[in-house]
Amino acid sequence: MTIRSLSFGLCAAIAGMSMLSTASTAQSIRNHDSNAPVDFSAASMELQDRADRVVLSGGVTAIQAGLTLKANRVTAAYSSNEGVDVNRLDATGGVIITKDDLRATSSSAIYDLDSSLITLIGNVNLVQGNNRLTGGRLVIDLNAGRSTINGGGTSGTTASGGRVTGTFSVPQRKN
Repeated sequence: MTIRSLSFGLCAAIAGMSMLSTASTAQSIRNHDSNAPVDFSAASMELQDRADRVVLSGGVTAIQAGLTLKANRVTAAYSSNEGVDVNRLDATGGVIITKDDLRATSSSAIYDLDSSLITLIGNVNLVQGNNRLTGGRLVIDLNAGRSTINGGGTSGTTASGGRVTGTFSVPQRKN
């Protein structure tokens, strides 16, 4: 079964959240096809038809066009006008998002398929190659190919004191 049958286009937006402390442009996911089908697996699935959502739990994995989302629990909100169309995925518990050499981890994430945004919240770590960033909140805009990381999150400060921290690799130059 594919979530595109339920539809999926990894993105997230948290409306009304204020940008806290320092913001920094981060690495991004390039050339992602958010209209591609999404395959998923989980230990269990509960359909909450009256609430228009599906709850997946137990080592959830969702894969779309080379982008992988892993979490302990994922709730998929959908509309059922002409079939089932998933508009949003809320992931909690050990969230890991990978694509190519990019790896992002956090406490929770929201993938808003309609706006093509992925928002990671709480203890965010972003690694791409030798580059590393940490912060409280990361927004990945799949349409614009741009990511922004902030020092603070919705649940307070991070271990970095509410600041974005990181290391950028520098190519070796000949003298």
